[in-house]
Amino acid sequence: MAAMHLPNINLPDLDFLLIVGRAVFLVFSFFLAAVTFTAWRRAARRQSEQILAQNQLLLEQLAEIRNTLAANAQSVTELTERIDQPVNRAAPAHGAPPGYQIAIRLARAGASGEELISGCGLTRTEAELVRRLHGPSRAELRQVS
Repeated sequence: MAAMHLPNINLPDLDFLLIVGRAVFLVFSFFLAAVTFTAWRRAARRQSEQILAQNQLLLEQLAEIRNTLAANAQSVTELTERIDQPVNRAAPAHGAPPGYQIAIRLARAGASGEELISGCGLTRTEAELVRRLHGPSRAELRQVS
């Protein structure tokens, strides 16, 4: 038998294989870093968009709160004016306290001195004075009877 002759295959030497291995590893690492960096930028962009959307929502809510607060302040001002107006209207022109106004009305209706003392907090002397000044005269009392 004739010896078979195998074609001579030159195997690259070890240094060349290491250099090629390093090059492949570097290309793979660069590709992996590029993919990771791209994914990281997309995630950062999504987070930024979410933060901007939340910020816009918060600004809208803040504007609503500001408008509500302004409306409430206006309502409080109007209510304060309403509360102050009846007090000003009820105050007599000659400056008598409200208790005297009630006592005068009661005296005009014919209330006794004791009723004025207990109902309006007047002293006995004040009650008699209010009754004499504003109470019905003796002639009016005779007409009623």
